[in-house]
Amino acid sequence: MEKVTKEITVIGVGFGQVIAAILSFDLNASLLLMIVHGILGWLYVLYYAARYIFFP
Repeated sequence: MEKVTKEITVIGVGFGQVIAAILSFDLNASLLLMIVHGILGWLYVLYYAARYIFFP
């Protein structure tokens, strides 16, 4: 069960990143902003993991 949960989480995070990048490009028409928003999204994922999972 734990393996399935991890796979769904990874797919959800990846799918969410793609949707955010596409929406960013659609709204701003800028490839640079799309990349920046993608990076910031992953930084938030790392912050959340560090703050609430690894160091609660």
